Amino acid sequence: MSDSPGAGRADRPEGRGPRLVAIGTVVRAHGLRGDLKVRALTDEPARFDSLLGCVLWDPDRDVRLERRVERVRRQGEHMILKLSGVDGVDAARGLIGRLVAVGESDALPLADGQFYPWQLEGCRVETADGTRVGEVAGIERSPAHDLWVVADGVREHLVPAVPEIVVDVNLRARRVVIRPPEGLLEL
Repeated sequence: MSDSPGAGRADRPEGRGPRLVAIGTVVRAHGLRGDLKVRALTDEPARFDSLLGCVLWDPDRDVRLERRVERVRRQGEHMILKLSGVDGVDAARGLIGRLVAVGESDALPLADGQFYPWQLEGCRVETADGTRVGEVAGIERSPAHDLWVVADGVREHLVPAVPEIVVDVNLRARRVVIRPPEGLLEL
């Protein structure tokens, strides 16, 4: 019962507003009154049923539009949202591609062993034999998988977030163990 840690986006660019967690994407206008057809990015689409407010977010420009949720209904695998201030098909069309987001404090809890990407920031990274690599400084998206930016104060390493490399993530201990293939840390 959680927002999907892999599908959703969670960012707080330096100097910008609070961290947001994406729970959906506006895919098109629905009808003539400004309703939005939204593809859920959460493991729990029912979370939309009790949604009182959201942020329509363009993460590339960090444009955030706070809106009150007036109505929600399901249509197949999509949600149809009516939001305050979105009146008419032209206004709705202007929001296609925006993320539907909630604040970090409103993100659903995750199951054991799952984490949101931002929770890794600042975690110590070491190899399976205990050699310190650095700390997670950020996460870069790529089509295949996320790349964790691991900084050691001198260099930054891009570590693919795949099970073959990431051996263990212990958020309580703020520690990540990796088994990098030969040459990865020399790139």
